[in-house]
Amino acid sequence: MNIQAALAAQLNLPEARISSVVALIDGGNTIPFIARYRKEATGGMDDVTLRDLDERLTRLRGLESRKAEVLRLVGEQGKLTPALQAAIESAPTAQRVEDLYRPYRKKRATRASKARDAGLEPLADIIITQNAARGEPLDIAAGYINPQMGFGDAESALHGALDIIAENTADDAEHAAVLRDFTRRRGGIVSTAVDARDKTVYETYYDYSEPIGRIPNHRVLAVNRGEKEGKLRVKLRLDSEIAVGILERRVIKGGGAYADLIKSALDDGYKRLIAPSLERDIRAELTERAETDAIRVFAKNTENLLQGRPVRGARVVAIDPGYRTGCKVAALDEHGKLLDFTTIYPTPPRSDLEGAFAALERLAKRYDINIIAIGNGTGSRETEEAVAGFIERSGLPIQYTIVNEAGASVYSASKLASEEYPDLDVTVRGAMSLGRRLQDPLAELVKIPPKSIGVGQYQHDLNQGALERALADAVENVVNRVGVNLNTASASLLGYVAGIGPALARNIVSYRDENGAFTNRKQLMKVPKLGEKAFGQCAGFLRIERGDNPLDATSVHPESYPAAIELLKRAGVKPEDLTRGGIPDIARRVGGLSEVAADIGIGLPTLTDIAAEIAKPGRDPRDDAPPVVFSRGIRSIDDLIPGMELTGTVRNVVDFGAFVDVGVKQDGLVHVSKMSNRYVRHPGEVVSVGDTVKVWVSGVDKERGKISLTMVGEITQPPTV
Repeated sequence: MNIQAALAAQLNLPEARISSVVALIDGGNTIPFIARYRKEATGGMDDVTLRDLDERLTRLRGLESRKAEVLRLVGEQGKLTPALQAAIESAPTAQRVEDLYRPYRKKRATRASKARDAGLEPLADIIITQNAARGEPLDIAAGYINPQMGFGDAESALHGALDIIAENTADDAEHAAVLRDFTRRRGGIVSTAVDARDKTVYETYYDYSEPIGRIPNHRVLAVNRGEKEGKLRVKLRLDSEIAVGILERRVIKGGGAYADLIKSALDDGYKRLIAPSLERDIRAELTERAETDAIRVFAKNTENLLQGRPVRGARVVAIDPGYRTGCKVAALDEHGKLLDFTTIYPTPPRSDLEGAFAALERLAKRYDINIIAIGNGTGSRETEEAVAGFIERSGLPIQYTIVNEAGASVYSASKLASEEYPDLDVTVRGAMSLGRRLQDPLAELVKIPPKSIGVGQYQHDLNQGALERALADAVENVVNRVGVNLNTASASLLGYVAGIGPALARNIVSYRDENGAFTNRKQLMKVPKLGEKAFGQCAGFLRIERGDNPLDATSVHPESYPAAIELLKRAGVKPEDLTRGGIPDIARRVGGLSEVAADIGIGLPTLTDIAAEIAKPGRDPRDDAPPVVFSRGIRSIDDLIPGMELTGTVRNVVDFGAFVDVGVKQDGLVHVSKMSNRYVRHPGEVVSVGDTVKVWVSGVDKERGKISLTMVGEITQPPTV
């Protein structure tokens, strides 16, 4: 297989471009580096497209490797014919390769293998070729009796021959392909309750059936989990009669006694061998499809969450709510430095509001606090009521907001947290993390395993290796799009910069601690084990503010400094001028970029990026994200009534809708059908994690703690709750 040609066909891109990207990947270049600094070679592919290409490349190379292995294994058996070799080499999928290999795969002893060992294969050949001239089947079978092997009469010999026909039919790659396609089109998934009296979250699936071609991915994962937990029985609905008829039309060429025997063999082969194999294969296909989609959604949600807008200049009191042990409070300056910490008890059983108000007022006035961040976990409602009361009574210019605390406890108890703050209690670390994820979501959330951030679905049921790779890629994408301050970034953040990784990140931090702040990018080469290759990959993503070279504070790569300086020179400005702000009209000043690119021998896409960076040096793309929602007026599900208009923040996006934080403990669900007046195939077409959205309450189930929301307009006739 020509892998580049196959990739070009799959992605609908020129083969020459695919070859350029493959060469870059094989040369050890990272995806972020290729996406940002090799646009001439890629034609401007973004990091998502490049990762897709890289994954497809890996799969196709794995397929070619498997083909080579199968060819070797069949060849060692002396059964590799030119036709079989051609079929294997041209197989477009791994499934096709395995179908072709099936007859040659070593099997445990089967009914058919015992019959072959007894010398009954010639009898099977006579029957399958329907050579009626040879006589009656039983008469012919009498010549193949083998008592020593368990075939002591003509009837048992005939049955042995039919077992061979059944297995040969099941092993035939062409039959398998036709029946698999038929089953995909006509089959269905059926689930029933193990115990219908058992009240579980799977009650929807206690008597459930859906065609294979229409079952959504989230329902595949749901029935899989119900089956795994012993609550559901799940099977594939097959139309056996039609399937056997398909086999008969493919195999039987005539009538008579031979045809009836073959029919019985085909019926047996389908029910005993083919149908179970089809069920395994198709359920595996459905699961793989569902997992792939769930991982894609999880990764996309993670990206959107990490790209949340920082709240710059926030001097924060962060509160991690609780009941018996109180609410842990941490005061942070605008850079996230811990200023003070304490514990307050505004929640039951103490309900000490006066003590809580006094502590909050002391912190607010002493440290000039302007925002209070409250975790959304246990005790959040009562804590929010206390904070709202404090702000109202104090009259201080303070806002508050609710922060999603998913993963905060994971970080606070981690080895990393204990290394960063060995003298602090776990609970104080948790409160600090809440405040910092408001100030700079990216810098704080990279310290938490992406799976713990809480923006996916069925994460524990997914392929863990694939999930971890996808989430790591998502974090890497965002970190490199945003860029990293070399002199303030933690090792956790630096570890996601292209070309660095955890070990080099620790070396950079150690070098910085020992030698002071970096003043230019070239000093990176002094970091132990950071060589030219790593420098080339990472340098453009690392920023140095107020350093020796103003270009070090931008995303311009050092390899392009000569071009950037020449562009500035032609515009009549100096690099030092960048420290006083950007040059928004740089393209106009030089009379257009195309001629300049040709004159100085640089690609137009690269020069365009340089000009964009000079226009707004060090611009943070997260500033385009929706702002944080502050001080919502509702605090409990009891405050909600159908028809109420709210502003909320999208916390999670799944196949069937989006969960929106509207200021109460429970997130509300906007079903995909309630997102727009037009048809929406997937919620991701309309909203992303972190979006600020206007919603209306369409239903409240207080007993189950469920809130239904709509985005399609005000509810004119509220439903009865």
